[in-house]
Amino acid sequence: MENTALWFRQFGEPEQVLTLEQAPLAPFISGTLRVRMHYAPLNPSDLIPITGAYRHRVFPPRIAGYEGVGIVEQADHPAWIGKRVLPLRGEGTWQRWVDCPVQWAVVVPDNVPDDLAARGYINPLAAWLMLKKWPVAGKSVLVTAAGSTCAGLLAQWAKRQGATEVYGVYRSAQHLPALLKSGVIPLNMDDGRGIAEAAGRVDVVYDAVGGELATLMLDHLNPNGALISYGLLSGKAFSPRGKYITAQRFHLRDTLAVTPVEEWQGWFESLWELLLKTQQPDVAVYALEEWRQALELFREPGRQRKPLLRL
Repeated sequence: MENTALWFRQFGEPEQVLTLEQAPLAPFISGTLRVRMHYAPLNPSDLIPITGAYRHRVFPPRIAGYEGVGIVEQADHPAWIGKRVLPLRGEGTWQRWVDCPVQWAVVVPDNVPDDLAARGYINPLAAWLMLKKWPVAGKSVLVTAAGSTCAGLLAQWAKRQGATEVYGVYRSAQHLPALLKSGVIPLNMDDGRGIAEAAGRVDVVYDAVGGELATLMLDHLNPNGALISYGLLSGKAFSPRGKYITAQRFHLRDTLAVTPVEEWQGWFESLWELLLKTQQPDVAVYALEEWRQALELFREPGRQRKPLLRL
């Protein structure tokens, strides 16, 4: 039996270095689950490592993709066969078959649809953990990259947690209707003065952009505020030391590395219920062979749909 996978064998832009390759499936290893993948989303966290931005810990050759959903088709114990799971920490999810250590497989409840389960790990868990570590009940909040999936979850769940107001920095006007509908106070990326004034008023900033935007907010954030940096979508670093405070860093990988498996497995019990009540973008499904079209959609300014690879 053969497997088909999207590899990158050198750093570069994904459109240039990703290649669709076929190879015989490796022999099944005891202690793992062999998962027939159904869907996997395209996230910034999937694409940025391909460029070499995290070359100190992610390096080629490697199969791309960090999350997705599939069905267990081979396991040591028959009870696993047929279960729908998220195969975490496998060998890349942009492939038809993933071998996943048993302890890293998250079982998906029957009432969670595939398109939601496929994107139920990176963005939801990151947003949930940040709000758990830096709670916002009774506080005002600012999120950057407000049209992104993670920022959208942060905004909705911050309001659910009891935030008094949520500001959202956006780039494309196409995101405005959704932001207004969800009760987010919009700030245009080009409105430096408005962003600076908002940073001076809010208690917590969740920043996924970095670069000049993060520097601007740090310089104006009130002394009792907090800025949590969880991404660098701008591709530009920034000094974490502002006028009054130092930015705090959040990486999902770091949190999972120091958390017992039983504990983070339990987090998903809360996450599934929350996700079913949360507004999320529609999806656009592409066959694995149509990965270039999926990337084209991902790159569209103001994109309203999340591209999913059907594996």
